[in-house]
Amino acid sequence: MNYATPQIEEIFLNFELNCDKAIDYMKNEYNLMRAGRANPKLVENIRVDYYGAPTPINQMGNISIPEPRCLLITLWDKSALKDVEKAILAANIGVTPQNDGTVIRLTFPVLTEERRRDLVKQVKKLAEDTKVVLRNARRDAMDGLKKEKNAKTVSEDLIANYEDEVDKSLAKQIELVDKLAKDKETDVMSV
Repeated sequence: MNYATPQIEEIFLNFELNCDKAIDYMKNEYNLMRAGRANPKLVENIRVDYYGAPTPINQMGNISIPEPRCLLITLWDKSALKDVEKAILAANIGVTPQNDGTVIRLTFPVLTEERRRDLVKQVKKLAEDTKVVLRNARRDAMDGLKKEKNAKTVSEDLIANYEDEVDKSLAKQIELVDKLAKDKETDVMSV
């Protein structure tokens, strides 16, 4: 969309950037939540002291899922198996690694009903926190538009249109958050 001034364009760019950051953060957090299934995202960013440099596991070998509740980490350098095992234990992801000398296996236990309910609460809390961030981004955009209105750089009709555009965009973002939360909740509660 064409905006009347560069300041208004910047307001909208900042609004969209803040909304995108909030949604991306939410998606990443949902990927890290264990839903009784193996997920490579749980371990790929764990850092291992590898020849003096903190190196993510996903840069040291392959992470595969041979079965739904098992992760298999195959390292290119077998001498680093012990270090990777220690790093996984230190990361405290709730699973004990099993090192057989060639690969590391992580077997995820089936979640109890109580644990599933706790995860659903976390899913809902994260969704609410994301909505708060989105509303704060809306507030910042509206404040910026109000400043432009008071400075009389743009007509009041245009400002009203821009405010409507911000509200519509926020509604779409909140709808997306609700959908992501519902999908994750369904994923967590499925046995």
